Amino acid sequence: MKIISVVGARPNFMKIAPFIQAIVNYNRENSEEIQHILVHTGQHYDVRMSETFFSALGIPNPDINLEIGSGSHAEQLGYTMIAFEKVLIEHQPDWVVVVGDVNATLSCSVIAKRLNIKVCHIEAGLRSGDISMPEEINRLVTDKLSDLLLTPDMLSSENLRNEGIPERKVHFVGNIMIDTFEANKSKAEALSISDIIKENLIDKGNYPINFPENNNYALMTLHRPSNVDSEIVFAPLINFLIHEVTNDLLLIWPIHPRARKQLQVLGLWQKVINHPSVILLEPLGYHEMLRLNMGAKIMITDSGGLQEECCVIGTSCLTLRWNTERPITLREHGGVSVLVGNNIERIRLEYQNTLGLKSNLSRPELWDGHTAERIIKLLTAEDKMTRNTVKPVEYDLL
Repeated sequence: MKIISVVGARPNFMKIAPFIQAIVNYNRENSEEIQHILVHTGQHYDVRMSETFFSALGIPNPDINLEIGSGSHAEQLGYTMIAFEKVLIEHQPDWVVVVGDVNATLSCSVIAKRLNIKVCHIEAGLRSGDISMPEEINRLVTDKLSDLLLTPDMLSSENLRNEGIPERKVHFVGNIMIDTFEANKSKAEALSISDIIKENLIDKGNYPINFPENNNYALMTLHRPSNVDSEIVFAPLINFLIHEVTNDLLLIWPIHPRARKQLQVLGLWQKVINHPSVILLEPLGYHEMLRLNMGAKIMITDSGGLQEECCVIGTSCLTLRWNTERPITLREHGGVSVLVGNNIERIRLEYQNTLGLKSNLSRPELWDGHTAERIIKLLTAEDKMTRNTVKPVEYDLL
């Protein structure tokens, strides 16, 4: 069996690492090996946002890098399809495996099906219900096209059933992100918070007087356009953070390039970087971010992956979104996260409520570190079942 797996942006890297390791383990134990080709579309091309994650997570260098780079959604989708089609015609895989919901996920699943190649979607069935989100469109289209839809939780499986996806295609396998967490938590725990800050502080001459210790700081990430692109939204949020949150806790902020640019454009940069209780860091590697999450009193984020991570760590999480494709992480489903959108009054209320909460570890079913193993078992079983019943595909450029 020959598999091409695809990554395009940083959220994919944490999901593909355990998948690759599971293939290595399978090949070590079985005479009939899986041939695997890793394709990186190059959607994240900054070294801090991409290459360091490959090294930290032990992901081998991509066999093929499409080097798509930045651009509009249409440009990324179109250029990826053009380049990936050539890869598929040359290598003729049995399966294309896509993960998550980035533009590469959509592009590569579409062109694979155009060439009659089977598609497996890891992290299928996630739904926010917000069709204005590009990621939601990517999820809907990819799931409609996929031959195997591998879900991280039972809510996602139910979403697919409600959309009419045949039951035989849907398999609940657990959350592959937790495989990465389990494989790396010991390494992260060994890191020093003060060393992480010293090595990644944006203003090297502005060291904090007192470095934060466990449970006495807030940790924040922001990158979504809905939160950072508009001055009407972003400026009040910054004021809340530096005038209210910092009255209770130090604020550690590994800052995304988009948020950094907007702070500078809106004239807020100096106000933030000069605040004595705000620690601005460069984008962090996986282990460094995980260590900070482990020690945080509260997470403030618009990242879906961090919502999941907070569940298994037990860090209370304010999710700066009006909806989430990961409802399993919400408090009403036993998780640690609460949706606050970007309304300051709601953020303030939930922030104060959350400060009084104790740590609450929450492990949804099959978030056990063995999801990648289950995926490989499914793929190999499906391949054996269909190998003798499907005629070889004639690849055609027309």
